[in-house]
Amino acid sequence: MNLHQFRFAQEAARRNLNLTETAKALFTSQPGVSKAILELEEELGVDIFERHGKRLRRITEPGREVLRSIDIILREVGNLRRIGEEFSKQDAGRLSIATTHTQARYVLPAPVAALRQRFPRVAVSLHQGSPAQVAQMLLEEVADIGLATETLAEFEDLVSVPWYEWQHVAVLPSAHPLARTERLTLDDLVREPLISYHPSFTGRSRIDRAFAAQHMAPEFVLEAIDADVIKTYVRGGLGVGLVAEMAVRDEPRDGDLVWRPVGHLFGQNIARVAFKRGVVLRSFVYAFAELLSDRLNRQLIARAMTGDAGPDYAL
Repeated sequence: MNLHQFRFAQEAARRNLNLTETAKALFTSQPGVSKAILELEEELGVDIFERHGKRLRRITEPGREVLRSIDIILREVGNLRRIGEEFSKQDAGRLSIATTHTQARYVLPAPVAALRQRFPRVAVSLHQGSPAQVAQMLLEEVADIGLATETLAEFEDLVSVPWYEWQHVAVLPSAHPLARTERLTLDDLVREPLISYHPSFTGRSRIDRAFAAQHMAPEFVLEAIDADVIKTYVRGGLGVGLVAEMAVRDEPRDGDLVWRPVGHLFGQNIARVAFKRGVVLRSFVYAFAELLSDRLNRQLIARAMTGDAGPDYAL
């Protein structure tokens, strides 16, 4: 048995048993992947995968147990590497952040700049995706830390702690009739064409639930993952935008857009910080988390990683 065989079997499971995609992800050949997995199965004396010809069809029952052990082994191999780097490279390395566009665009520039100032020998990789993709990047150890509003608390193999609360705002052209209304209602909004996030992004599920609870069917004429895109189409007169409040902080008060808080309609959203359970974190990962919020600290995160964030951390 060797680590290459473990990685090939793990990646095949992650790639929905597609050996072509597995080979691409691992920069090797498909026959090489197949051979390595067959050799591992022969040494173990069990089939990890059920086959139809040369294709993998499903993971067998013993295969699920084998893959769970492989995940632990490869996680600990990664931990050994990080422990070595922590002591040999000290304040040098790479921080990999997985997050959504909203956090990357509106929230992270200041803490990333502060981290670079404190750790000039640490490079930063910023991976943007949907909340589900953020979670997957953490699980696959592509990222050290994940930041998103949706999804992160739903994965058993992730540890997540609340970061900050935020609400949606309605964005309108300054000449729009509703721009003179200080406190909007669902009745006001349901009569308008709406522009907002894709259903998997940035608290959109709360918006949908609020309308559904009142048996309302709003018309979403455009969905996007980028608040700047939403604001552009609002300026173009396509409809009323519903975006995260962070997206309007830099908008001039006397500009061509106005916005109204709608937290009373859609509730408060909680952005979360997440890590893969059981992973050793480098010092600069803890430092970056502390830069995100004065309520996050190394001790709290360390307790959360062991399953106890304690009663003293709540939004």
